[in-house]
Amino acid sequence: MKRETQTQSDAYEAVFAALAHPVRRRILTTVHSEGGAMNAGAIAAMFEHAWPTTTRHLHVLVDAGLLRDERRGRERVYRIDRKRLELARAWLEGFSKDPR
Repeated sequence: MKRETQTQSDAYEAVFAALAHPVRRRILTTVHSEGGAMNAGAIAAMFEHAWPTTTRHLHVLVDAGLLRDERRGRERVYRIDRKRLELARAWLEGFSKDPR
């Protein structure tokens, strides 16, 4: 595996830190199964916790680049950013090769 730059290292850190929490993984899984996009209200309805907690999870996913958000009138729609998920897949794939 080639040596990574600081920017790559920071990107990996953000992605894997975001994926470390089960609620955030559930958000991504659900958004994916719903066609890759969901509005904030539908995402929040999946959970029993308060809206600010869901908002924090969504912000972590957006900051990590795993979700993008856009305003549509009064609602906010979250979409999976597959390019950033590809980054995680490529990193993990590096371990399938013999380092020698």
